[in-house]
Amino acid sequence: MAILWPCGPAPVGLRYEGVVRCCQVLSGVCSARMVSVSSGPLVRVEGQPVSIRCTVSDYEGPREQDFEWTMQRGGGVSIEVISTFDIRFSDASLGDRVAAGDVAVERLADSVVELRIGEVRRGDGGVYSCHTPSTDSVIRGTYKAGVALTVIPDTLKVIPAPVPPVVPEGSDITLSCTVTRELPQPTFLSVSWSLRKGSSPPEEVLTLGPQGGVATGPGYAQRYAAGGLRLAPGQDGLFNLVLTKVTAAADQGAYVCTGRQWTHEDGESRSIVERRGEMGQVTVTPTGESLKVNAASSSPAPVSVGRTLSLLCRVEADNLAHLALAVTWLRDGRHIIAVMDRNGVVAPTVAASNRSSGQGEVGLERIGTGQYQLVLRAVAVRDSGAYTCRVRAFIETAPGGGEGGRWYQAAEKISAPVTVRVSQIKPGFSLALSALREPQAAAQSMELACHVTNITHLPPGGLLGVTWEHTPPGTPPPGTPPHGTPPGADLQSAHTIGSLDFHGNLQPGAGYSDRLDSGVMSLTRVHPETFKLHLLRTQEGDMGQYMCRVSAWMQDQQGSAGMLAEYLSAPLPVVWTPKRPSLSVAARRVREASVGGATFEMSCSVASQNLGEAGYSVLVQSQESTEGDVRTIMTLSPDNVLQHRGGTAPQRRDSLMLTKSGPLDFSFRLAGVQLADRGFYWCDVSAWTKQPGQAWTQVTRAESNKVKIDFQENGPSFTVAIQSDTSSVFPWETAKMECSLSVSGSSSKSDDVAYEVSWFFTRLRGGGGGGGASLLAAVDRYGVVRKDRRNSSSDVSVERRHANTFQLSVHGTQDSDSGEYHCSATPWYLSASTGAWTQAQPLHSAGVFLTVRFAGTVCLSVCLSACLSVCLSALWESLKLPLLYGAAASLGVGLFSLVLGLVCAHCCCRNTMHTPRSRSKLMDLEMD
Repeated sequence: MAILWPCGPAPVGLRYEGVVRCCQVLSGVCSARMVSVSSGPLVRVEGQPVSIRCTVSDYEGPREQDFEWTMQRGGGVSIEVISTFDIRFSDASLGDRVAAGDVAVERLADSVVELRIGEVRRGDGGVYSCHTPSTDSVIRGTYKAGVALTVIPDTLKVIPAPVPPVVPEGSDITLSCTVTRELPQPTFLSVSWSLRKGSSPPEEVLTLGPQGGVATGPGYAQRYAAGGLRLAPGQDGLFNLVLTKVTAAADQGAYVCTGRQWTHEDGESRSIVERRGEMGQVTVTPTGESLKVNAASSSPAPVSVGRTLSLLCRVEADNLAHLALAVTWLRDGRHIIAVMDRNGVVAPTVAASNRSSGQGEVGLERIGTGQYQLVLRAVAVRDSGAYTCRVRAFIETAPGGGEGGRWYQAAEKISAPVTVRVSQIKPGFSLALSALREPQAAAQSMELACHVTNITHLPPGGLLGVTWEHTPPGTPPPGTPPHGTPPGADLQSAHTIGSLDFHGNLQPGAGYSDRLDSGVMSLTRVHPETFKLHLLRTQEGDMGQYMCRVSAWMQDQQGSAGMLAEYLSAPLPVVWTPKRPSLSVAARRVREASVGGATFEMSCSVASQNLGEAGYSVLVQSQESTEGDVRTIMTLSPDNVLQHRGGTAPQRRDSLMLTKSGPLDFSFRLAGVQLADRGFYWCDVSAWTKQPGQAWTQVTRAESNKVKIDFQENGPSFTVAIQSDTSSVFPWETAKMECSLSVSGSSSKSDDVAYEVSWFFTRLRGGGGGGGASLLAAVDRYGVVRKDRRNSSSDVSVERRHANTFQLSVHGTQDSDSGEYHCSATPWYLSASTGAWTQAQPLHSAGVFLTVRFAGTVCLSVCLSACLSVCLSALWESLKLPLLYGAAASLGVGLFSLVLGLVCAHCCCRNTMHTPRSRSKLMDLEMD
């Protein structure tokens, strides 16, 4: 490698790395081209790829630099490998490989390239140099760099040992794999185990090496730390990995062993070749598939009372050594006799606590691998039955696994039953069932007595208990002997009413608890050998066959009782002829709705027969006509729950009421009837019965007669009147007239009535009348005022003085405002029958007259004043003439003034004081 020292000759013995570091320090003063390649030496396995990167920095010239690669073998022969700018640069021996792409150079940046060899060969070993042609103005720095490549043969071998195909749950698996290689160079080995579950990608379990370290997969770190994964030592390249306490969820799948060969480059480990070996598929079988439990008796059969009974439970399993067993002995599948947990501790049970330590004790012990013995000393008759051994197998999860190293139940098995019979002389007795009081109809009382007679072999201190049973009607009872039936001949369809045990404790049967609690039914012992069943009120379902089952019990010194015998009486039929219930409903009108808005009330009375205690539900229904659709308005349930139905609008539901007014009476009320409510109304009543603790059951139903709501629409009546405060005014004064309305009838509320009021004016010409009426102003029922256009300087206004009074004011009256005035009103009222606003017929008032005085005396005064001024002026002029002419002129002017005054009075100042009669009065005169 040639080095040019830019700042003087290089010191002797200075290494290339020091030169590079020095130039980097002094780059600000004497920067120089710097070429570097991958750190070496490089070691590769024959047939594996190799990449060597070359970088140039601190150069001048174009940004993109060119590179040439050469290789020098141990004999000093240099071979041109490849160039970035000369395609003919490669040596002829490498031409085919360059053409095939096995030897290539790839530019990674303007100043970075990478030499790549796809499959390195033994002859490719040597020193590879990267050259960069100079583009600098001054030659300084380094223009090439090299690295040594060593190619070693591929000697890595991976030989996996096959794994067992089937492994019991909870056992251990050893994964063995041999990884070797030859040592021409100082390389290192590593071995990895991975698991592939189904179609999922392989999951790394554990890796050993290359420096002796251990790395675990993501899900195995805690398990390895807790000892669930162990590396076992081996020789000659053998590596062993032990998986403890395997489970199907975590450890079932295909295992793969991978060996890798490593080398050190640039202070790090680099994998140069790897081999994989399939170890095989592992299936983890559940414990339940191999777990077997057998029970056997080591005592003769039958066992006499007071002897010792020994029972042995044998447990077998493929992974028995990895299991912790919990053993339970049961009698008849429900009585727990003895329990031993998985730690070998025998837990106390009710059966064991009822026995003393000296007499009749219970023992359970482990006598061998998978063998557990139950010992019952001083057995009694109560110990007879079918004994089974129940085994629960527990497995501890792998430490650090998903279960945190805890125990979980892997399987549970129960052995076949072992029948144990304890012999003793069975007591005997007879049963006689009789009816002390037999009902003849429902709701009557029934009393049955069960007598125990002919008692034999009942030991001293023996006690009796009874169970009453009932078979519904229609089930034929089997033939029974006269003195009772053994327990094996029980009726298949019988159900338990209740029982009294030998201590007198009462236990009701299913469906009879409420009847016992309410006192309707009772079970008593009236004598040590006599039992009674009493039903205070029978029901239809109480008919059928009745039996009493009596059992004999013996109690030991510790208070534990055992049943000695049990007998069933012959069935006793209890049947009566049921009477069909009947129901009738009568509806009557309590309050009549004769007009809209009134209240309608109807009462429905119920009469029943053969019902006993019953509840009633009521449906109030209506129909517009006899052929119309039926609507359901309201319902009342037997529990007095009221519901509205779709027969009435939701906004009117507050007007409806349905109540129970008596034990058998119901009242329906409808307030504010409307036209839509007219029609027929009736009650639909259903009778219901209810057993204690059960739901209501419908027995019968009936409809009442129909009550009709019928009325006609009667709206209110209205009248209108007009009055004025004066009949004449002077110009520019205000005239006021009132239009008063009165209402009578059903709608008397002021909020339920509104008016549209209009004012009309008829102008009289020449004091005579005539001309059509014109609209002055109007106010609608919402209070909005509308005025018509006027050709006069006067103005009008409308004011509502009271609820039924409207006032018209004429402001600034003029001569043109003289005439006849009248008002017209259209009432609107809120109909109680329809609930909507209704328009009544329009009303018209009589007329009133108004006169505006433009007085004649005023006009005459004006005219006389004018005449007087003319006379004075003429007189003044006459004084200037001679007397004769003055007298004649005065006379002429006087006559002229008189004529002029008359003309003015007649033409300009006509008399407006004439008040014509009302047209209505004129019509009256004409009629007269």
